[in-house]
Amino acid sequence: RPLPVSPPPQPPHRDWFFPPAPPFLPSSSRSLAPRAPFPSTSRSYKPYSPADRRPLPAPRSRSRSPHPSPEQQSPQPPSAPRLRGWDPRYAGVRRGDAQAPAAAAAPPAAPQAVPERKSPPASALTLRWSGMLSAAAILLCFASLLHRNFSLHDQVHHLRGQLGAATAKLQSCIVVMDSSLDMSSVFSYQSNDEFVPSRSLKNFSLLLSLSALYAPIIILKYIDLLSRLRRSGGSEVAFNKRLAYRVDIFLSLHPYAKPLVLLVGTMLLIGLGGLALYGVTDDSLSDCLWLSWTFVADAGNHANAVGFGPKLVSVSISIGGMLVFAMMLGLVTDSISEKFDSLRKGRSEVIEQSHTLILGWSDKLGSLLNQICIANESLGGGTIVVMAERDKEEMEADIAKMEFDMKGTAVICRSGSPLILADLKKVSVSKARAIVVLAEEGNADQSDARALRIVLSLTGVKEGLRGHIVVELSDLDNEVLVKLVGGDLVETVVAHDVIGRLMIQCARQPGLAQIWEDILGFENCEFYIKRWPQLVGMQFEDVLISFPDAVPCGIKMASYGGKIILNPDDCYVLQEGDEVIVIAEDDDTYTPSPLPKVKEAVYIDIVRHERNSQKILLCGMRRDIDDMIVVRRGYPPKDFVGPKSPERILFCGWRRDMEDMIMVLDAFLAPGSELWMFNDVPEIDRERKLIEGGLDFSRLENITLVHRDGNAVIRRHLESLPLESFDSILILADESVEDSAIQADSRSLATLLLIRDIQAKRLPYKEAIGSDGFRRSLSEGSWMGEMQQASDKSVIISEILDPRTKNLLYMSKISDYVLSNELVSMALAMVAEDRQINYVLEELFAEQGNELQIRQSDLYLREDEELNFFEVMLRARQRKEVVIGYRLEDAERAIINPPDKVSRRRWSPKDVFVAIAEKE
Repeated sequence: RPLPVSPPPQPPHRDWFFPPAPPFLPSSSRSLAPRAPFPSTSRSYKPYSPADRRPLPAPRSRSRSPHPSPEQQSPQPPSAPRLRGWDPRYAGVRRGDAQAPAAAAAPPAAPQAVPERKSPPASALTLRWSGMLSAAAILLCFASLLHRNFSLHDQVHHLRGQLGAATAKLQSCIVVMDSSLDMSSVFSYQSNDEFVPSRSLKNFSLLLSLSALYAPIIILKYIDLLSRLRRSGGSEVAFNKRLAYRVDIFLSLHPYAKPLVLLVGTMLLIGLGGLALYGVTDDSLSDCLWLSWTFVADAGNHANAVGFGPKLVSVSISIGGMLVFAMMLGLVTDSISEKFDSLRKGRSEVIEQSHTLILGWSDKLGSLLNQICIANESLGGGTIVVMAERDKEEMEADIAKMEFDMKGTAVICRSGSPLILADLKKVSVSKARAIVVLAEEGNADQSDARALRIVLSLTGVKEGLRGHIVVELSDLDNEVLVKLVGGDLVETVVAHDVIGRLMIQCARQPGLAQIWEDILGFENCEFYIKRWPQLVGMQFEDVLISFPDAVPCGIKMASYGGKIILNPDDCYVLQEGDEVIVIAEDDDTYTPSPLPKVKEAVYIDIVRHERNSQKILLCGMRRDIDDMIVVRRGYPPKDFVGPKSPERILFCGWRRDMEDMIMVLDAFLAPGSELWMFNDVPEIDRERKLIEGGLDFSRLENITLVHRDGNAVIRRHLESLPLESFDSILILADESVEDSAIQADSRSLATLLLIRDIQAKRLPYKEAIGSDGFRRSLSEGSWMGEMQQASDKSVIISEILDPRTKNLLYMSKISDYVLSNELVSMALAMVAEDRQINYVLEELFAEQGNELQIRQSDLYLREDEELNFFEVMLRARQRKEVVIGYRLEDAERAIINPPDKVSRRRWSPKDVFVAIAEKE
């Protein structure tokens, strides 16, 4: 036998996975023993190709023996000689590279096509079954561990039973036996007898807990596969998706679904854990359930478990408990966060009654809140709820910045839309005593359309409305439609048109704006309507002097369906159910009292200033010639004013209701008057807007329109106007900037100062003697003096939107002003408190009927005459007027409803009285 040749050193790239093998091809460099051919019965082999290489089984040992084992030998025919030893030429060559040594010597073989092997596609079904087999293997391993644990427990219990039996036999051998020992032995025998059924019950409980735990997981995992095998088409939705959809719907529709699911999961965890503990421990079922709860509640309680089974079950229950408490903590955190977020955003419900509800947000809200708070002060405070489409925190921050005292009234803000019934119910709209709808800033038609939709939403509340609705409108033409929709529940305040007419009245009567401010607001005196049964049967002239703390000015007639009459006749007798309209400080500060002894003042003749005799020629004959000559007693003719002279009025700016102001001026002014319109709107657009607004130029009888283009805040544009020749100048809040109160007021102030400065430069200055005896002009060294001198020549009325701006004008005394937003807010607050006041305001602002007027004192008394206020009121009744206050010569503000009406005083010719009289 030849000795084996030692292998050469292995190269670094040797593949250690495949063992060395005999050569596949003969080598030309070294001849081997000739091989015997295979018998003809053996199958033929094709030439070796790397594609045909298959991995060989790993060798049992890494040592190479010179004598290979029978398993390592390739099958050879019996006649073929066996190769012994190992060929060093193929050392370090991979199995696939076996042909490399022979490639250089052997001639190149003809290329032969090798068929490409195709691996069969793996189906999803095969993967599913492999997963099932894996799960089954895992369950089998787990079951074997449990079975081993059970067998150990059985052995322990069997040994305990044998020990108990031996102990019992030992005790029976003792002569002296205690009765307690007999009872314990009996108990041990009984417990030993009951061991077998309790053990089977424990095994069943353990299997039941495991089945209940893993069965849903396996069903959910493979139910979709089974459903796909049963159905023929693939159009149906998978069971897992349908189940997930049902769970999603359940959690979305039911508000308490999440806590309920968490509770059910916790109970299942406690129950299954208790059953598992009952199967692996010797405790009773109740003790195991309690122990399972302690593991769920406190994850550290499982540290005292003894044995593999109890430890495994206790750790599993503790992990489940940690998950349950994590989910519960997340659920509680989400609920608390959602609640706080709801409170922060104003989504919670308002539980209030008899509160004032304000829908919307605008610049008038601050003044409106202030007036309602003042009105509620006599009641000890109240509740105001504001709902707007804004963030609750922003609304509360803006209200906190408003500088006024709430006077015990609580303001609650809620975020929501007045067009949604759910949001309206959230603020207890059906229990509110008054609902105020504020106009939206911007386009007038869009604002009124939104107000109309809100009224429709309010009328659609199923519970009904306890209070009335006060709607602020921007255009008078939309008032009819809103009242048609709302019916008797709606009271409208057309803010823009009212302010336009009020500005014209204030331009004709300087100082009237301050009087309106005192009457409309709740800070001083306002209108109240109340029934007084003790006054039934009295004439109005007696009712007029029956209230020492109020001024009666009208009657609400019950016989005419509650019609309100201002300034009625003296002969009207109060009927049953009639109510008296008064001006008082509050609704509980006045009451009727016995009549004072001043009634004889009615018959005192009014002595007027001496006038020169006149000759009047009447040419022609009229049917009422007797009325022109003879005047009925008790109502002497009004003061001789003389014919009206033409006036020149200037409008600076542009308003939406310009056509209405023009028509009112045409009714007030004398023929030949001029109305100058100065703004940056082109003349063609002005005429178009006026015609679209309903103005008919052919119907203007007394005024002539004069158009001028320019910017009211540019000095050179204003200097082109004859500012010193105008009798009245109205500075309007321009339509282009009226949405911003501060910007509009800034333009108005700039225009006012420029106009006054130009007038002061053009008017001749007046001289006065100073304290040092020298002559100096009133305007020397003082621009304020120049402007005050110019204000004596012409009246300027400025429209102010922001209440903070009025302090500047009040201190300068260079112009009168109309605080439009605040006056509208006052009117809204008064109508919200008592809807009947709206009829009083409508008549005072109407084109015909009664209005507030400022009268000179010589109309009611002669010079140096001493009269009390009651007597002045009776004197005014001779002219069919109701005097409600006065302003003294040296006073800055008028006094409405004087507190002292019985003390006599000497009146000055320069004193003026405030009266309600018919429009002239």
